[in-house]
Amino acid sequence: MEIDAEALEVLKQKAKAHLRKQARAVRAAMSRTAIAERSQAIVGRLIDAPVLREAKSVALFFPIEGKNEVDLRQLDKSLRERGVRIAYPALLPDEETPDGRPKPRTMAFRFVADAERMEERGAGFVEPSEDDPTAESLDAIVVPALSVDTRGHRIGYGAGFYDRTLRTYAPPARTVVVAFDFQLIAEVPANHRDVPCDWVVTDLRTIETRTVSDAADETPRSPDNAHVP
Repeated sequence: MEIDAEALEVLKQKAKAHLRKQARAVRAAMSRTAIAERSQAIVGRLIDAPVLREAKSVALFFPIEGKNEVDLRQLDKSLRERGVRIAYPALLPDEETPDGRPKPRTMAFRFVADAERMEERGAGFVEPSEDDPTAESLDAIVVPALSVDTRGHRIGYGAGFYDRTLRTYAPPARTVVVAFDFQLIAEVPANHRDVPCDWVVTDLRTIETRTVSDAADETPRSPDNAHVP
């Protein structure tokens, strides 16, 4: 018996909620030492990754205090030493539809001279100032995740900010998800609102998702046999 589209969407959302809760619990159990070591390995892979090698403007994210996210602050420093302009996400003001209903909030990326000077502005993460220039375009965007699969589909915190925002910047921007290797799962229950990313980088591997997608009809892929340059 086939499941109708609405019922399937409900099942996907329930599956995502379960995976989100599980991923947060596992990540929360990690020590600060483990977070630092794995983050350092991810930064090392990103510095040499083709997606960032020639980039002149890159969007990063600042780790949220207490959530054991990948720490990219050393990458910020290394890219700036190359002369790369670095941007960070900022929530845009609330908007309404013509009929007065609230629109889902989106983000923009703003170029920041010093990431350590960003401040928390009520959304739970530090953001650039409204005076910081908006990035009209970017060469690459580094995206956080709680879980990710080898096709570049990710599970975030559930607000959908990145999925809505990536449609504005990518393409031409190339997108790369960073996560600890244990966050790599066989398949994310994606829907039409989810925006897959071009690369996945963990502390143990680098995956070009286009390569995985091109080969999907020929060879079933899993985190153990994904393309690792």
